[in-house]
Amino acid sequence: MEVKEFYSTEEKQLARFAKALSHPVRIYICDLLSKQTCCYSGDLAEEVPIARSTLSQHLKELKNAGLIQGEITPPKIKYCLNKENWAMAQKLFKEFFK
Repeated sequence: MEVKEFYSTEEKQLARFAKALSHPVRIYICDLLSKQTCCYSGDLAEEVPIARSTLSQHLKELKNAGLIQGEITPPKIKYCLNKENWAMAQKLFKEFFK
C-alpha cells in the first residue's frame, strides 16, 4: 500500500529555511552576508560576539539548509549567501505570509 505524502515539497522546504533562521545569530549572519559579496569565517568571528565553535554550529545550520555556501581556501573559509536558495526562501515566505 502506498502512503501519500501529507506535506508538499514547498512546505518542507519552507520549514527547513524557517528552522535555519530560527535563531537571532543566524538572522544576523544572513543580514551581514546580504550586505556584502562574501565574508571569511575569521571576519565573522570578529563581527559576532560568540565563541568560534558556536559560530561554526550556526554556520553549519545555515549551510545545511542551503541558505549560505562556503568555499574552503586554507586556512580560511569564505561564506556567502546562496543566491538561488535565498531567492527561493524569499518567494516561499512571501507566499506563506500573503
